[in-house]
Amino acid sequence: MLSAGVAFALLMAGGSASAHPHVWVTVKSEIVFASDGSVTGVRHAWTFDDMFSAFATQGIDAKTKGDFTREELQPLAKVNVESLNEYDYFTYAKVNGATKKETFAEPIDYWLSYDSKSGELTLHFTLPLKTPVRPRTLDIGVYDPEFFIYFAFAEKNAVRLAGAPSQCKAALARPKNDSFPSSLRGLFSSSEANAGMGAQYAQGIVVKCP
Repeated sequence: MLSAGVAFALLMAGGSASAHPHVWVTVKSEIVFASDGSVTGVRHAWTFDDMFSAFATQGIDAKTKGDFTREELQPLAKVNVESLNEYDYFTYAKVNGATKKETFAEPIDYWLSYDSKSGELTLHFTLPLKTPVRPRTLDIGVYDPEFFIYFAFAEKNAVRLAGAPSQCKAALARPKNDSFPSSLRGLFSSSEANAGMGAQYAQGIVVKCP
């Protein structure tokens, strides 16, 4: 049996062989604040496309055919978040314009949910900051640098602030190159990955607390 995490890791291992996305993820994120106004982490909900979800759930025993409970998927959620460690959870932070390295601690509060109507898996997890910050600006990027996975924020309710001071606001930033997918049609047959391509087409979150 392939777990969702193992399947995800296997697909990622093949990412260097291609320059276009094989997995599509719809992102919703919350920026989590403490009572003192500091940012303590990012809470993600990543919905995988139905093809990947079907692949990842093959062989899983479920009490209800065609559906999976949170409890049935919990072992897979654990493997999933552990496999993401190698890729920095595809989440990158800048505080007041400066890139922060090794920003996040290991995920907490993680689980998988399954929508039987759409056939899609959603991975929920929280990435705590190793050190809480009180930034004037906080930029959060969610992307795969090699562009094997395409992350796109949801059209509605993509970003929320949880417990933020009233003066803090969040918005989605436009990608450096917003012509996807038309400009990539010629790349779909390429056998060479571009390590910087993911950042070019990545959306991001901008939080401002003046």
